[in-house]
Amino acid sequence: MSQITVEVVYATASKQKLLSLKVPTGTTAQQAIEQSGILAEFPEIDLTQQKIGIFAKAVKLDTILREKDRVEIYRPLIADPKEVRRQRAAEGKVMKKGGGE
Repeated sequence: MSQITVEVVYATASKQKLLSLKVPTGTTAQQAIEQSGILAEFPEIDLTQQKIGIFAKAVKLDTILREKDRVEIYRPLIADPKEVRRQRAAEGKVMKKGGGE
């Protein structure tokens, strides 16, 4: 059976991990995650709750991977971006675009 090369990535606030592995053609995203060993390194990952994607496009665990796909495991948001914007507006802070002064 032919093999493809894929990557599995996950990041916390302090640590990032990118694993490259060869898997059989027809491997699903979930199978690649499990084969990568990343679940042992980051036991907090819960695939029943966390979303995954391939190159920032959300996919399901049963998505069949293609050569050079990068499977990304997303962490839950710590803060709701809409709520953060509301708080800034309430405090009278102006958000600047592009970081310019």
